[in-house]
Amino acid sequence: MTTSMNLAADQVDAVTAGAPFNLMWLLIALPAAGAIVLLLLGKRANAWGHLLGCAMPILSFALGLFLFFHLKGTDSRAQNLHMFTWTASGDLKIDAGLLLDPLSITFVLLITGVGSLIHIYSIGYMSHDPERRKFFAYLNLFVAAMLLLVLGNSYVALYFGWEGVGVASYLLISFWNKRPAAATAAKKAFIMNRVGDVGLAIAIFIMFTKVGSTQYADVFNSVGTLTGGLVTAIGLLLLLGACGKSGQVPLQAWLPDAMEGPTPVSALIHAATMVTAGVYLIARSNPIFDATDTARLVVTIVGAITLLYGCVAGCAYDDIKKVLAYSTVSQIGYMFLAVGLGPGVYALAIVHLVAHGFFKAGLFLGAGSVMHGMNDEVDMRKFGGLWKHMKITFVTFTLGYLALIGIPPLSGYFSKDPIIEAGFARGGVEGWLLGGAALLGAGLTAFYMTRLMCMTFFGKPRWDDDVHPHESPATMTVPMMILAIGSLGGGVWLAAVLPDWLATSLGAPIDLHHAMEESPIPSGVLLAITLVFIVGGVALGVLLFGPKREIPKVAPARVSPLVAAARANLYGDKFNEAVFEKPGLALTRASLWIEDHGVDGAVNGLSGGVGATSTRVRRIQNGAVRSYALSMLVGVVAVIIALLAVRFA
Repeated sequence: MTTSMNLAADQVDAVTAGAPFNLMWLLIALPAAGAIVLLLLGKRANAWGHLLGCAMPILSFALGLFLFFHLKGTDSRAQNLHMFTWTASGDLKIDAGLLLDPLSITFVLLITGVGSLIHIYSIGYMSHDPERRKFFAYLNLFVAAMLLLVLGNSYVALYFGWEGVGVASYLLISFWNKRPAAATAAKKAFIMNRVGDVGLAIAIFIMFTKVGSTQYADVFNSVGTLTGGLVTAIGLLLLLGACGKSGQVPLQAWLPDAMEGPTPVSALIHAATMVTAGVYLIARSNPIFDATDTARLVVTIVGAITLLYGCVAGCAYDDIKKVLAYSTVSQIGYMFLAVGLGPGVYALAIVHLVAHGFFKAGLFLGAGSVMHGMNDEVDMRKFGGLWKHMKITFVTFTLGYLALIGIPPLSGYFSKDPIIEAGFARGGVEGWLLGGAALLGAGLTAFYMTRLMCMTFFGKPRWDDDVHPHESPATMTVPMMILAIGSLGGGVWLAAVLPDWLATSLGAPIDLHHAMEESPIPSGVLLAITLVFIVGGVALGVLLFGPKREIPKVAPARVSPLVAAARANLYGDKFNEAVFEKPGLALTRASLWIEDHGVDGAVNGLSGGVGATSTRVRRIQNGAVRSYALSMLVGVVAVIIALLAVRFA
């Protein structure tokens, strides 16, 4: 606990930002301004809106690089910019401020760098869409919200960016809202994210109630004064929010359906931005999780289950984008496993996160390039032999594939394999379970990605007669090539530099070789076993779906129970329907009945009774003197009778 508190104090002991760090607000303002201008000008910006939309994140990236080098040269690796007091009411005071430190600037460069490439790619991909200007406005809005999320210096600022990302993702997923599937997917994503957001909101309420502040510095330095149960509750609530935004079990069902949006949206959401927000939240909150073994254990369990869930589901789908979507679910599971392993391992999660941003964005853009040349077809059973017709797409996609499955010396080898080692280094039964899950996931990843490669680029052509495969324009292929270069050579640099760079924010990185001394498997042996699993997965994929295999254009109906379950996303939607949707609808109907027949019935009955009584009483006041005299006589007689009854009782 003491170590955690000292780390927390060092982590947030930020100096007041001076020049040039007082410009960090522009990182958010630039894409936000782009979104505002494009939305306000409307169709008048159609001719040049995409250019403005691309310029804003590129300028933010350039500014981010400028601030990165200045931050690297300063003695204080944390710069705090107070902008204004957002609200002050009684004991509640919330300041609007930004925090620039190694963790936040790493995310800034990833978001704006990969985001800029996706913007450029979108010029070609969305060239025939009449609403292209609006699409770029939504992309800018998304980038601005994500930057606020990672740059905010408090949980309230983070929450504003968190909700902004949710709104922007809804707009982007439902961009082609005339398609019912897109509208349904957007609504599903929005609602499931709100479930997680409730957890994050309650955690923030508890922080203010018990600490009196939501600033990172105040919260982290007060963790030691809170009871263990309260810290665990805060950690689990933060985890619930992270699961919603990052598509982790049990809130993973929205993520594959989000593929109904345009492919650049898939790349933006699944690669470097939205799904990484949950990992950022847990990594940023590391002093809280360091103080609660229970919450950390739950994080690792969620990560291990999710990475296997995504792998199994990815093995059975024929939709190229959905396979990549389940791959994202799985890879984010690896990151959750890493951040759950605690002190010294947080940096490994961020290394894999950054590497994943390169190769997964490249894979999604490659999938979009395939769709562009195949009349927007997504069914891999209608592809085959495309490497001859789309050579740039094939080469860049292959590099992303090799990086994802962890073939040395590509980036995935340097980012994912250390997480497998860290799992086994945990020791005991827990180490065997967590490390074993990560190792099995590596083999399954190699299998389903090899299946995707074989069905898409090799074998006999299976496309329809009206399809004429062709390579994409330079606006699409150049970003793919840049991301492929990052997938190829970025891993060595990330593994060598990033952990030490993040030490100020996340603590000293773990010495894996020393940690593996506690593991029953030596480090070198484990690396060899991992490669065996990967090669085995590749070999099985080639054996079942290689060029010499006949791939039917229609998926076989008679399959094993496991394949049937995987095709139905392991019955995740059916589980949600049975456990949450149907009981929720029944509760809603019961509430409506109670409201109609209970609450409204009581109110209507009372008002009816008052009305009937007033009608009868009104008849007494009829204006006839004889009626009033008779009433007086009856009253006098009644009084006399009452007095006589009392007298002779």
